[in-house]
Amino acid sequence: MKINPLDDRVLIEPLLAEERTSSGIIIPDTAKEKPRMGTVIEVGTDEDLREKVKKGNKVLFAKYGGDEIDMNGKEYRIIQRTDILAVVED
Repeated sequence: MKINPLDDRVLIEPLLAEERTSSGIIIPDTAKEKPRMGTVIEVGTDEDLREKVKKGNKVLFAKYGGDEIDMNGKEYRIIQRTDILAVVED
């Protein structure tokens, strides 16, 4: 199944949070923060947005932004343009 977002929306695969601290302590799922960074999988049909955000970009998004969806056992988010805070460059 393939998801193609419409208009000013972007499909993102959130990056997983670290499961251990630097000192080796395991962080339980209940104590982990929601991921705020992810990889762009698909970009909607808005031409201006397509110029700024491309497939494969890493983006920083609002903490509670977008809708979470589960597809083929993976977690994704569909986020509107206004919830994208920055494109992260390595």
